[in-house]
Amino acid sequence: MATTNDIKNGTVLNLDGQLWNVIEFQHVKPGKGGAFVRTKLRNVLSGKVVDRTFNAGTKIDTATVDRRDFQYLYKDGADFVFMDTDTYDQITVTNETVGDAANFMLENQTVLIALHDGSPLYVELPPSVVMEITYTEPGLQGDRSSAGTKPATIETGYEIQVPLFLETGTKVKVDTRDGSYLGRVND
Repeated sequence: MATTNDIKNGTVLNLDGQLWNVIEFQHVKPGKGGAFVRTKLRNVLSGKVVDRTFNAGTKIDTATVDRRDFQYLYKDGADFVFMDTDTYDQITVTNETVGDAANFMLENQTVLIALHDGSPLYVELPPSVVMEITYTEPGLQGDRSSAGTKPATIETGYEIQVPLFLETGTKVKVDTRDGSYLGRVND
C-alpha cells in the first residue's frame, strides 16, 4: 500500500476494482484545513478521464504495470500477435485492446504494451509513424485562395487527409493520436 504522497504522473492506481492511470496531480495545502491531492485519472480500459481528490496521507492501492517493447508480427483473425523483444515470447492481443492503434501498425513495428498480471491493458505507439500512400486521386490545379486537401489511403488501409500535391507512392509522416498529416518524408 502506498500513500497519496507517492502519486506521480504515470502511476497506475487500483480504485474500486478498476485500473486508473494518473495523468496530472497537484498537492494542495490551503491556508485553512488539511492538505489534499487533486488528480486527473484516465481509466486504463475505457479511456474515460475523471477528476478525483484525495486527502493527504490517505492509503491508496497502486497496481504494478509492466511496460515493455513488443514487435508486431501479424494479424490472426480479429486478434493481433506480438513478440516480446527480450524473451521472444509471443502474446495475442484482442482487437478491442489494440483499438485505433491498428490503423497505424505495420508488421515488424515496435510498440509499447502495458501488462498487468500478464494481461495486456493497452498498446502505445510512437507519436508519429511514416506510411506510404497506396491510393489517392491526382491533384487538380486551379485558382484557390487556400490550400486544399484530399483523401488518401495509407498502407494499413486507413484514410487520411493530405494536401493536393501528394501522389500515390509518396511517404508521409502521420500523427498516431489523431491521424493527421504531419509532412512529406524524403528518402
